[in-house]
Amino acid sequence: MFGRLGAPEIILILVVIILLFGAKKLPDMARSLGKSARILKSEAKAMKEESNAPAPAPSSNEQPPAQRTIQASPGDVTSSRPVNEPTDTTQR
Repeated sequence: MFGRLGAPEIILILVVIILLFGAKKLPDMARSLGKSARILKSEAKAMKEESNAPAPAPSSNEQPPAQRTIQASPGDVTSSRPVNEPTDTTQR
């Protein structure tokens, strides 16, 4: 009964969405969804690179790590923000 969606059902769903949200808000919603997807993708890539990086050798003159900047989308400098990375305070 509910397993298959045909063309008439999909068209009806799209019409209802346009009526609910209005045609003017849909491009803005799609744009913000795209930005969110890019942020999620960049964060996942950064976490993967950090987990694959070799552990640094302990030294007596440790310097704090450089501050990273997360950018929402390529070329979008208005929404980039610096991020303070947590430091490892556990004793080995």
